[in-house]
Amino acid sequence: MPQLNYHHLRYFWAVAHDGNLTRTARGLNLSQSALSVQIKQLEDQLGHALFERRGRQLHLTEAGRIALDHADAIFAAGADLMASLQDTGRPRRALRVGALATLSRNFQINFLRPILGRADVEVILRSGAPSDLLAALEATNLDVVLLNRPAGKDAITPFVSHRLADQPVSLIGAPAHIPEGVPVEELLNTRPLILPTAESGIRVDFDARADRLGLRPTIVAEADDMAMLRLLVREGIGLAILPPIVVRDELDNGRLRTAGQIEGIVETFYAITTERRFPNPLLRELIAAPGE
Repeated sequence: MPQLNYHHLRYFWAVAHDGNLTRTARGLNLSQSALSVQIKQLEDQLGHALFERRGRQLHLTEAGRIALDHADAIFAAGADLMASLQDTGRPRRALRVGALATLSRNFQINFLRPILGRADVEVILRSGAPSDLLAALEATNLDVVLLNRPAGKDAITPFVSHRLADQPVSLIGAPAHIPEGVPVEELLNTRPLILPTAESGIRVDFDARADRLGLRPTIVAEADDMAMLRLLVREGIGLAILPPIVVRDELDNGRLRTAGQIEGIVETFYAITTERRFPNPLLRELIAAPGE
């Protein structure tokens, strides 16, 4: 089996982190053409293109991203060896996870729990808007994106939406604000409510249900972030419409309680991936054992 040329790998690693061939060549005291030849030889040895050019910038291909992960581990291990002969360290595999900025943190932790704390895994978490996250996924800058709705799929953007879990949505508040034996519909119509904003699927479903039942709820606060909704309901200003997983700790310690589920409203969580020739193997166990 042919041996990997680590000089070529080092040159690739430098260019991948800089993103500019000319500048990297100057820093390595090489001509641009000589550096290009070294990287081309590495690509020939690996059997895959590692870069694609977009304008004046070089961008990693999917194979390039995988090669960079290994190169990072290889050169980090070399640095550890130089620092201490007693502990050379072990290569670590990175998992890059993007999540909707408003998604439940508890659900994210549950999803990642099978690999959290493993010595051979580094988890990199980013949050943002769906369009930005899906663009990063398509560009192989993320391995998976967590959303509360499926992603569109067509011939150009072949996203795969893995349905992980359906979370019931309940009416939740401080125990003093939830009288015993009062139906959920009555509480919705008589108590101040804390709701997700109109962009949320939960809010859309709630508004439709309220209209069908002829409810006229009093809204004291709206937020597009589950963490903020959690804080607002803890302040006791009203009852919140939330998946219980968002306030699981408060429910467990008795600070909050559930008045009951709201019929017909659920929040569904999805793991979005793309069809790749080299999928991150860590994803297999996470998607096979989604968070509760």
